[in-house]
Amino acid sequence: LFLSFLCCLPLVAQPSSRSVETILIDNFDTADEMDWTWSVQASKFIHVGETDEDTYPKMGYVEAIPNSLRAYRTAEDGTPYVLGVQVSFDRKGDNWFEVYPVSNETGEAYEIPLLGQVSQIDLWTWGADYNYYLELLVRDANSVVHVLPATMMNFEGWKNVIVQIPTSIRQQSKLRSGPENLTFVGFRIRSATSEYVDDFVIYFDQFRYTTNTMNFVYDGFELRKPNFDSTTS
Repeated sequence: LFLSFLCCLPLVAQPSSRSVETILIDNFDTADEMDWTWSVQASKFIHVGETDEDTYPKMGYVEAIPNSLRAYRTAEDGTPYVLGVQVSFDRKGDNWFEVYPVSNETGEAYEIPLLGQVSQIDLWTWGADYNYYLELLVRDANSVVHVLPATMMNFEGWKNVIVQIPTSIRQQSKLRSGPENLTFVGFRIRSATSEYVDDFVIYFDQFRYTTNTMNFVYDGFELRKPNFDSTTS
């Protein structure tokens, strides 16, 4: 009888720890379909020439794809592109440049929201065997920017880089006015102080993240943003 009573109780949906999915941020093939475009800025010793051809940093889309990803493409996917950046600095030292999203609507820096509880970010990046360091910048739910080491660029060709998100980074704020998601701020690439800096190139492709999108969903989740002005008495 007791077991029969339990079977009659309504089931309450709970957030599933298994609701994990991988979400594409940008594959760099369809720049006109995103809410953002990409921009680049560099430290003060970036080379500035008398013409645009001799002025850095330079950024653009190049027709290419990592060989490991070719098998997953079909003719309907169109031409594959990657995002590339070329820099040249006037002297060795702690040189850096940042690649970051810019809003198509406002033209200002834009932070890409990462939904749910993010466990890792991964991307493909191309190296030319230089001692440069790739870092990811993310902003947590307390509006603090964190610098996550990604990889040293001392390899040749394409490499799949996976960056784990530390559990110490807060991804949800208890404040209703606080940020709702972890956000991606940009890539930062730094040179080793003794490395050559007169000609460096990097490419990016298949920028994704893995997340539990159901982690913050609870019974009554839709009531978190009340609008009493539209309610009836």
